[in-house]
Amino acid sequence: MFENLTDRLSQSLKGITGQARLSEDNIKDTLREVRMALLEADVALAVVKDFIEAVKQRAVGQEVSKSLNPGQQFVKIVNDELTQMMGQANERLNLAVQPPAVILMAGLQGAGKTTTVAKLARFLKEKEKKSVMVVSADVYRPAAIKQLETLAAEVGATFFPSSSEQKPIDIVNAAVAEAKIKFADVLIVDTAGRLAIDEAMMAEIQQLHSAVNPAETLFVVDAMTGQDAANTARAFNESLPLTGVVLTKSDADSRGGAALSVRQVTGKPIKFMGVGEKTTALDPFHPERIASRILGMGDMLSLIEEAEDKLDKKKAEKLAKKIKKGKKFNLEDLRDQLQQMHSMGGVTGMLDKLPGMGNMAEAVQSQANNKQFMKMEALINSMTPKERRNPDLLNGSRKRRITRGSGTEIQDLNRLLKQHKQMAKMMKKMSKKGGMANMMRGLGGMMPPGGGGFPGQ
Repeated sequence: MFENLTDRLSQSLKGITGQARLSEDNIKDTLREVRMALLEADVALAVVKDFIEAVKQRAVGQEVSKSLNPGQQFVKIVNDELTQMMGQANERLNLAVQPPAVILMAGLQGAGKTTTVAKLARFLKEKEKKSVMVVSADVYRPAAIKQLETLAAEVGATFFPSSSEQKPIDIVNAAVAEAKIKFADVLIVDTAGRLAIDEAMMAEIQQLHSAVNPAETLFVVDAMTGQDAANTARAFNESLPLTGVVLTKSDADSRGGAALSVRQVTGKPIKFMGVGEKTTALDPFHPERIASRILGMGDMLSLIEEAEDKLDKKKAEKLAKKIKKGKKFNLEDLRDQLQQMHSMGGVTGMLDKLPGMGNMAEAVQSQANNKQFMKMEALINSMTPKERRNPDLLNGSRKRRITRGSGTEIQDLNRLLKQHKQMAKMMKKMSKKGGMANMMRGLGGMMPPGGGGFPGQ
């Protein structure tokens, strides 16, 4: 997300970071470029105007003139104002009500409401330790009810059955009653969407809102619709007392106009953003971290949290001890590392959060894609345990057997073996320097070593 905007803003701000003194004259061109960058990112015009004016007022004021490095101070101001535009800090769900806390999900058809219900259920179960029930009040699309039932089973949420013959209001009332009996902490209601905003849709969801008095009313919107997302959210907000917004498909949005416009246009915070198709791909929205990523400064906090959450620490410690004892880094170890990296969103998912590396994420996308990692894993899986532990055994006939079994080519296997050797050398060096354990607890061990390139090169 934000690749295009990051690239444009980085170029725009490059010329001003070295300035010894800032004046209205020498920031004029930079602000013009920043303005164009935001408009190209499909940020709402009114939002852009307010942002540029706020930056201008602060940049020619006292805080810059007293700064030791005015150029860097200007970048900080841009960062602060971007954060302010998106809402300053993450706003959590307010579930401090008599259980069950009802979360009503609203939005247009195709925005990803049903998938978001499942993602949110999983988030609440795993992160907030809540018992969650889900129900579909979308009686116009029977497939939506079945889809939610399937997703609920996947994430371990209780599914309350409903059918297209029932009235939405009856479904929701019955679900609330059942949630009380089952002592569910949270009930998430998936409502019907339409292809466009219409009176019937609004009347129905208003009726549901009045009936259940939800703790949270979240508007689910496709980030790729840009400032239209903000305008649609505003229309919903005029009919419903929204408490927040969930941006979906933000991983596919390179512009970021929705994220930068929604808060200003609606006055409602973005609480979550969908970052992929899997039910784990839902992140709390942190404006300060997003602003940092937009300006190419990375998002180390999110990366650290993700590592803490997804990395297998026991495997990391085990490998660290093994290498420290002088044992070889074998292909089973490499497979573990590939799986760890895959759980972190691959190379591109990590680069996007590293300071100064955001622009590289897109550049390596074609070289370090998931297919290449799957190919490498398939090759390793086609080997015998003995071959994985001792790659030197791999002669011509063994290589032919492995590539036939994995549906790959000999050059794919040779490339894998070359990368394994380079990684083994790096591990050996790290163990001598005593930094192996720290590296494995972090992320260094999961990156292909320098010189070998990314998988597929």
